[in-house]
Amino acid sequence: MSVNMNQNNYCIIMAGGVGARFWPMSRKDHPKQFIDILGTGETLIQATFKRFLKICPAENIYIVTNESYKKLVLEQLPLLNEAQVLCEPTRRNTAPCIAYANYTILQRNPDANIVVAPSDHIILKEDVFTEVILAALNATEKNDWLVTLGIQPNRPDTGYGYIQFEEKITCETDNRIKKVKTFTEKPQLEMAKQFLASGDFLWNSGIFIWRLKTIMKSFEEHLPDVDQLFRAGIGKYATPDEPAFIDLTYSMCKSISIDYGVMEKAENVFVLSSDFGWSDLGTWGSLYDTRKKDDDANAIVGQNVMMYDSHNCIVNMPKDKLVVIHGLDGFIVVEEEGTLLICRKEEEQQIRQFVNDVMIEKGEKYV
Repeated sequence: MSVNMNQNNYCIIMAGGVGARFWPMSRKDHPKQFIDILGTGETLIQATFKRFLKICPAENIYIVTNESYKKLVLEQLPLLNEAQVLCEPTRRNTAPCIAYANYTILQRNPDANIVVAPSDHIILKEDVFTEVILAALNATEKNDWLVTLGIQPNRPDTGYGYIQFEEKITCETDNRIKKVKTFTEKPQLEMAKQFLASGDFLWNSGIFIWRLKTIMKSFEEHLPDVDQLFRAGIGKYATPDEPAFIDLTYSMCKSISIDYGVMEKAENVFVLSSDFGWSDLGTWGSLYDTRKKDDDANAIVGQNVMMYDSHNCIVNMPKDKLVVIHGLDGFIVVEEEGTLLICRKEEEQQIRQFVNDVMIEKGEKYV
């Protein structure tokens, strides 16, 4: 079956985050999903969009983002029309964002079969990813399942959520799909080691696949208050009344993730175990892991960076800047728009705090 022939395949790309942990490269007015952070010539959202063109037609892809990023989305993704960019007036986490997209798609195609994905992930094995998504869509087309992609873990990472699966209950047609037993948020190191050793845990990728009818039924059951708010807009979506309705709805809507609001409560949740070179690119450390290193394990971007007796660093410099670094081990060194960050890699969780402090002491223009 040709992928483009399946007009029921849809994609929702979530692109509303501010990417604070990638400061100073990622700023409020230009967050990481709109940056060519890998130096490949395309931004993260452009790479994500291109990836999904193998899954569904361009007109079936919706971007949900903050209204302040609408112009950026349309500039970077010229194949989209304005109706495919759903603008949130304020951030309310992933469940409201998905509910908004669900009701938008409902009036176009009640038989939609949907992939939901963040805009800023790295996928190194694109062909494997396409095959996995199509396998998941095939499963959700035939079953009332909520499927999430689980990543086979290769280290006890404390930065990811974990999914435990039932060994006995698997999909008859695809043994990679297993019934979910439990979700665990980012665990402590000792627990992460136990998860890895047990062999029945996967990383939670935050990529979901389901039929529109299945997820809407789940909202009705597990998040009825959120569902009712967006249901009230039937007839207003894709009309001039939509912006005012969405402004009002978001002002009344709670902030809640799809994981907590639906996935952890529902009974019909399955996980497809996969390995396609995934990173959620949440931190400078995760970027370091995906970048090429020199002989001293330094990952360097910048044409005039000279390293002496320095190891295990990630350095990101403007191309015209001459930078000489001596005697650093395990540091992040980043400059962007006149702001320089030097921070130990192992302390990178502090960056959010730095951003808050900078905003208070130095003002908005630096964040």
